[in-house]
Amino acid sequence: MKKKKSGSAKTKFPNLTQSILNVLKNEANQSFNYKQICSKLSITDSSGRNQVIKKLHQLKSKGQIEELDRGKFKIIKAIDYYTGRIDISTRGTGYVITEELQEDIMIPRRSLGQALNGDQVEVYVYHRRRGQQPEGEITKVIERKKTEFVGTIEVLEKFAFVNVTDPKIPTDFFIPGREINGAKDGQVVLIEFVEWNDKQDSPNGRVKAVLGEPGEHDTEIHAILAQYGLPYEFPAAVENYANDLDKSITAQEISKRRDMRESLTYTIDPADAKDFDDALSFEKLENGHYEIGIHIADVSHYVKEGTPLDDEAYERATSVYLVDRVVPMLPEVLSNGVCSLNPHEDKLCFSSVFEMDDNGKVYKQWFGRTIIHSDQRFAYEEAQHIIETGKGEIPSDISLSRKQTTVDPAIVEATLTLDSIAKKMRNERMVQGALSFDKTEVKFNLNEKSEPVGVYFKTSKDANKLIEEFMLLANRKVAAFIGKRDPKHTFVYRIHDEPNDEKLGALAKIVTRFGHKLDLRDRKHITQSLNKLLSDVKGNKEQNMVDTLAIRTMSKAEYSTNNIGHYGLAFDYYSHFTSPIRRYPDVMVHRLLQHYLDKGKSVSEELYEEKCHHSTNMEILATKAERDSIKYMQVKFMKDHEDEQFLGVISGVTDWGIYVEIISNKCEGMIRLGDLDDDSYEFVEEEFAVVGRKTKNAYRLGDEVYVKVKNADLVKKHLDFWMIGSKEAVEK
Repeated sequence: MKKKKSGSAKTKFPNLTQSILNVLKNEANQSFNYKQICSKLSITDSSGRNQVIKKLHQLKSKGQIEELDRGKFKIIKAIDYYTGRIDISTRGTGYVITEELQEDIMIPRRSLGQALNGDQVEVYVYHRRRGQQPEGEITKVIERKKTEFVGTIEVLEKFAFVNVTDPKIPTDFFIPGREINGAKDGQVVLIEFVEWNDKQDSPNGRVKAVLGEPGEHDTEIHAILAQYGLPYEFPAAVENYANDLDKSITAQEISKRRDMRESLTYTIDPADAKDFDDALSFEKLENGHYEIGIHIADVSHYVKEGTPLDDEAYERATSVYLVDRVVPMLPEVLSNGVCSLNPHEDKLCFSSVFEMDDNGKVYKQWFGRTIIHSDQRFAYEEAQHIIETGKGEIPSDISLSRKQTTVDPAIVEATLTLDSIAKKMRNERMVQGALSFDKTEVKFNLNEKSEPVGVYFKTSKDANKLIEEFMLLANRKVAAFIGKRDPKHTFVYRIHDEPNDEKLGALAKIVTRFGHKLDLRDRKHITQSLNKLLSDVKGNKEQNMVDTLAIRTMSKAEYSTNNIGHYGLAFDYYSHFTSPIRRYPDVMVHRLLQHYLDKGKSVSEELYEEKCHHSTNMEILATKAERDSIKYMQVKFMKDHEDEQFLGVISGVTDWGIYVEIISNKCEGMIRLGDLDDDSYEFVEEEFAVVGRKTKNAYRLGDEVYVKVKNADLVKKHLDFWMIGSKEAVEK
């Protein structure tokens, strides 16, 4: 256990070099001798003064400071100082990303100073040989990325330490006794960063909230949300505001809208969905075409700018879908109530209405506010049954009502026609260069205590793709309507840049291990060969790994007012219009679309770019929280199956261990090289393998092996496996 001690400069200043640089940088125009520096650092012992003298001459030899007169030193203002964001790996090495250099700056653990993962920092780059990666040390923290952290507290007599759960935070926090706030030893807590001065080897913090006992279900779920700063309750003022809203639909309001209540309209959603933010309407026209409406909940009618409700929705920016619960962007009275397009109720919508033919060609389009009346709600399974059988008899085991039901023939015909059109639109997208990612989703069967009792995989079928294609149609047509009509009008786009060439090259090298090829000549060949790869691996042992690696080669989609198109979808114009109950950018798009339909002038690009940036960041945090909840459930599931052996695929090979993904449930864990007891293994990077020095036995990327759980850590959401052996050896 670390305790704070007084005495030498080494004890007072774990990073004495940095402390000296800080003194010189704070008064960059002045020069100082060692006595003046010692005085500023309160170093009085002879050993400490000698260390300062030694460090000054080391800094001089590195070219970071200069000696003006004998014994008088001054900081060198050089181009060797850069600013950027630091990304710290789980092994403690940092990488500073700066726009001023093409390469990331590598920061050894000893040179991190007081930087924490994600902070904006100033970094000094050492002079390096040509061709080497730049290396440096952190000289200043400019801005903290986050100030709240989750961890486990270790309470001593007069103080405590908190070990942070996030493996990218390379330090613990010191908690003074007055700041423990009732936390008990071993509990999971939320702490707040207070300060970190040069005389401490750990930052000071205070306990903000006690989350509970480690390993308990609610504790770990709340810890996931707290780690990413995501709230799980609405402030009372926001709930009260939402409850007090006028939710009636007046005749005056109806008169302002296109009345589409007589059109055949229905929703298709997951069986367990509680909020329905989109519906489809279908009508045959006399000319043989169809009028197809994509109707979206008119959230912006209820959520007005400048209100507590809007402020809260903006801050959240997205709903968060954890394994056992949804943390909604809007209070339930809106998300599951007035805004949800429930069947047999009049609802206010913002709609895209298209005249289309059998091939999906659009002849006319209309955008505006409507009132609709959904005739029926379907689950994806019900719609899929209609598509597969062409009939409207829904068996009891599929029906939402759990009774055998017969669907209106008009809805059956509409569903079959919409499915046919959707398939043609999808084929056209593929021809135009869209990528086809159908990654398997891991789902859990939960008991009444929200504990995982089974794992299953969700795949996208025709009914899912039907809805997806018409949502894509509405999103791109809305974006093109504004973007083409007046490109100078500020709008919120969903953009996706081209993939990273280096990552594509690495993927191409890996997939050759499995007999696949990528053609990287140009965009057309890249897309074609990627789609062929994704198709060829379906059902194979390497599918999930290849899908994951392929997704990682892609740039991240984001929100921006600067339209560069969407690479993955092969659209020149794309936005998010169809999910305003769960995404704030869609609310912004609705407002902007109506503003421009009303002949309004362009809005502030700077203001909306800031909102786009915030929305992107919150989406990233929500995605991380969702992944962590899946990892937690996987570890919890495996903890209950510690005595079983599982067949898995080697999904990663490093110089510290082998990563294995279990085929039956997609849980991934690690086998440490030191735990392979039949030989001493070393990592052979070019072969994606670890090889035994004596036996030459090899474990390679993609090999099938049997494993058993060694340790299932619910707090760190980490699995360690024992290696049983290769599939061939075990099944002999």
